[in-house]
Amino acid sequence: MAAPYNHREIEEKWRKEWETNPVNVNDGKKPKYYCLDMFPYPSGNGLHVGHWRGYVISDVWSRYKMLNGGHYIIHPMGWDAFGLPAENYAIKMGVHPAISTADNVAKIKSQIKQIAALYDWDMEVNTTDPSFYKWTQWIFVKMFKAGLAYEKEMPINWCPSCKTGLANEEVVNGKCERCGADVTKKNLKQWMLKITAYADRLLNDLDKLDWPEKVKKMQTDWIGKSYGAEVDFPVEGRDEKITVYTTRPDTLHGATFMVLAPEHSLAASLATPENKSAVEKYIYDASMKSNVDRLQDKEKTGVFTGTYAINPLNGAKVPIWLSDYVLADYGTGAIMCVPAHDDRDFEFAKKFDIPIIQVIAKDGKEIENMTEAYTEASGTMINSGEWNGMESAVLKKEAPIMIEKMGIGHKTVNYKLRDWVFSRQRYWGEPIPIVHCPECGCVPVPEDQLPLLLPEVESYQPTGTGESPLADIDWWVNTTCPVCGAPAKRETNTMPQWAGSSWYFLRYVDNKNEKELVSREKADKYLPVDMYIGGVEHAVLHLLYSRFYTKFLYDSGVVDFDEPFIKLFNQGMITGKNGIKMSKSKGNVVSPDDLVRDYGCDSLRMYELFVGPPELDSEWDDRGIDGVNRFLNRFWNLVMDNKDSGVQADKEMLKVRNRMIHEITTRLENFSLNTVVSGFMEYTNKMIDMARNGGIDKETLKTAVVMLSPFAPHIGEELWRQLGETDSVFHAVWPVADKEAMADDEKEVAVQVNGKTKLVVTIPVDISKEDAIAAGRKALEDAGKLNGTVVKEIYVPGKIINIVAKP
Repeated sequence: MAAPYNHREIEEKWRKEWETNPVNVNDGKKPKYYCLDMFPYPSGNGLHVGHWRGYVISDVWSRYKMLNGGHYIIHPMGWDAFGLPAENYAIKMGVHPAISTADNVAKIKSQIKQIAALYDWDMEVNTTDPSFYKWTQWIFVKMFKAGLAYEKEMPINWCPSCKTGLANEEVVNGKCERCGADVTKKNLKQWMLKITAYADRLLNDLDKLDWPEKVKKMQTDWIGKSYGAEVDFPVEGRDEKITVYTTRPDTLHGATFMVLAPEHSLAASLATPENKSAVEKYIYDASMKSNVDRLQDKEKTGVFTGTYAINPLNGAKVPIWLSDYVLADYGTGAIMCVPAHDDRDFEFAKKFDIPIIQVIAKDGKEIENMTEAYTEASGTMINSGEWNGMESAVLKKEAPIMIEKMGIGHKTVNYKLRDWVFSRQRYWGEPIPIVHCPECGCVPVPEDQLPLLLPEVESYQPTGTGESPLADIDWWVNTTCPVCGAPAKRETNTMPQWAGSSWYFLRYVDNKNEKELVSREKADKYLPVDMYIGGVEHAVLHLLYSRFYTKFLYDSGVVDFDEPFIKLFNQGMITGKNGIKMSKSKGNVVSPDDLVRDYGCDSLRMYELFVGPPELDSEWDDRGIDGVNRFLNRFWNLVMDNKDSGVQADKEMLKVRNRMIHEITTRLENFSLNTVVSGFMEYTNKMIDMARNGGIDKETLKTAVVMLSPFAPHIGEELWRQLGETDSVFHAVWPVADKEAMADDEKEVAVQVNGKTKLVVTIPVDISKEDAIAAGRKALEDAGKLNGTVVKEIYVPGKIINIVAKP
């Protein structure tokens, strides 16, 4: 009997060995493979078992690529340490964010090392390191010079009690997360990045990417490209016109009312005296809601201004309403409403008793007393003047051109994507490298003066004025203009947390370069990222911003690729009981520390994968790790008890070995990692049976150890050496299945009489038709199941033998 598997002793042994003699070394000859985890934020709560899942997946894939293809693996780790969560944690704990962030990084780094991943800590980056954010600022300066960074007055969430601006995530049900006060809006000058200039490229280049289709659809929907027309509606009795954007100009005759966003520039002025107070109250109430809340509200609300517009096509009066489901920053902030053909407009019209005019009908037949909108994609135009009788699908394309010729509007393309608000009125972030000069305007800090350091301060709490805490630091704010030398002031807003995470993946491969963001030589050699792994919650903004940054740097000649991540995998979440997200406040967090102590790193790694399909959410159950641990012990005993048996492989052993190679490799390539683990369990049982019945050969054991090692690296390394190898198992070669060896020599085939199965025979797979039929007939005759005269004999190779007989 083999000595029992001692996970603590073996894991400690191999971690020390790997630290002294790393298994992933760049010799300059191997092809590179860049596998990257999404940038972690160093939380004060540390890691739970849910965090482990993504890290284990990326490490398994990295080790597999090292074995299968002999790659040098680029697998770095770093810290997205600037931003709101870190600052709020520091305020809560009464500690400066620089101190609390450093403590959190050290804590999480020690926990991540428990995973025994291939992370190259020499590549480590931290967004709060001046040597890193120097280049975050450099990118901003380049964007400013290219006309992609600009200032604009924008509303921010404002807490009148805390006297500070709030991020969207700090607003819960319209109230301040900290104090519970009603949140309002306050207009402040904000820095914007013109991501809309890249809208078409961001949309079209999705076709290049090996990403999940659902993620590509989410990005497509967020960009929201649509084709339509802008139409001018004159305001009755006034000189103004209201321009609406519509994707269905063919339905213009059916527009029976108009809705403006409460923030529209004309909203307040359109109110008639009798409607003024109701309009003003509605505008204020809307300002208390976030855009997300407004779009999610099921109950449609609105207020009539008392003023009418004129339908430019037929001269009909159209009442002008305000409603918060229309957003000021989409289209023109005003829409024409065709309730007969839009569910939302139909609901609104019914609620407020607004006329409904059907203009598209199936087969040209109007619906009497409509109970729901007719939203079919096509139909025949009715109640539409000279457009009557036209097919709506045809008119939809032609109407924008007709409208242009009439002089009442023009054809246009619109996007839901908005420019990126790129400033925060907080302390813990990258200072924006801009100087405000009374003479020269906004002037970038010269590139040779970067980084513009975040000043060390005692007070970093919000100021109460809406400005950043940096605004109170006179010695830092007051400076001179880099262009004319006149007294000037620094920009006091800081960058959002997205700033560093939008390009960090480039810096890893050249993190000590003081002269360039990344050298072109290293960029060409090691970039882009081959596999990016992280949660689907980042499917839109982080990935979109990273793609935008990469395209800008490509245009600037910094890199020679315009997409950062070739392949993407989104892992599901590990939840607590009943699918509830793990969080400290819910008391359902499961720490990995005790599990590593009691079961070992390898057992926890494998259970993280075994718990369910990796792309889906899975509920954690501590009891499941017992089964995985028992499997590893069985595998250990199998190898240790048979490593010196001297058994030679027979045909059956070769078949099992090659089928194992084929099935494990196929499942792994398909990222069906939970079934890889179950496959190991299944084949381990088969090998145990073989060992009991005559023994098992050493090559089959070595093959199993190599394939298990990416999943359980410590036990894999130890067993590899126990099998007589002197180099690391991770310098071995991933096995390739021999299709001939895994094939069956014989096959079971159903034997039928007149199409009804009577019995089953085992025949050679390469048997001739004549011999197969003869074998079938003999089996039937021996069993007494063939009677009458045979009139026809059929053999479908490998499937059935059918004897047609008559009495």
